[in-house]
Amino acid sequence: MGAPVIRPVAVVGPTATGKTALGVELALALGGEVVNADAMQLYRGMDIGTAKATPEERRGVPHHLLDVLDVTETASVAAYQRDARAVIEELLARGRVPVFVGGSGLYVQAVVDDLRFPGTDPGVRAQLEDEARRHGTRRLYARLAEADPAAAEAILPSNVRRIVRALEVIAITGEPFSANLPKPGEPRYGTVLVGVDRDVAELDARVDRRVEHMFAAGLVDEVRALEARGLREGRTASRALGYQQVLDALDSGGDLGAAAEATAQATRRFVRRQRSWFRRDDRIRWFDGADGNLTDHVLAAVAP
Repeated sequence: MGAPVIRPVAVVGPTATGKTALGVELALALGGEVVNADAMQLYRGMDIGTAKATPEERRGVPHHLLDVLDVTETASVAAYQRDARAVIEELLARGRVPVFVGGSGLYVQAVVDDLRFPGTDPGVRAQLEDEARRHGTRRLYARLAEADPAAAEAILPSNVRRIVRALEVIAITGEPFSANLPKPGEPRYGTVLVGVDRDVAELDARVDRRVEHMFAAGLVDEVRALEARGLREGRTASRALGYQQVLDALDSGGDLGAAAEATAQATRRFVRRQRSWFRRDDRIRWFDGADGNLTDHVLAAVAP
């Protein structure tokens, strides 16, 4: 008999469904290591607001691509694709199962599909960035929603960098930004795609509890500490859910209760966008995060 086939497992789905714990359980059961697929968990120091697994929660399982960027750096899908594929290929070469965990849909797709990146036009980009400064992100987002509804659905309305990039690609190529996304085929590396979701009302309640816990656990102090390290200058990090709302509250007099509510509302909206993004991919096998035997059921599904 030959050696067993080692296939990566990608655990995807909306925020607060239980992906992190499941990823650790799968890595322990399969002899694997976790590869982060959450764009905001790339950042050092953004721990509480991103619900990053603590060392205790990681249970000795090595985690890759956590804490690799400073908050002043701009996260890049192209750079992430390169780095994540390098990690996955190194793990496969060592006979370890890559367990890819996160809810950043474009980052996941960049690894498992043939996602390529159109060129850039500094003039077009500068014009769009100037328009965002003068008229606000809302206007650009509305233009993107009209030109490419699928792209707008996948991008946070506050993420000016990605909105500008999508509009730049549309201007350069004459096609919707989403037209540059690959049509799903056989996932790279034979990756098994596992989706975790929950009942909508239950998940909304979990989001509210998570946000309440984050503020109680010191999110505001975390934001203040990151301010000293340049958080406000970070084009990606400063727009992260929770961090942006706390910064806004600090600027307007410190109504932290309102910041918590705004964070919960924005997160619930983001959950719906995540669900819509991932549900379009019929390669994903879906599981209920509330299932008491979730790990066993997923293991049965991913077995070669």
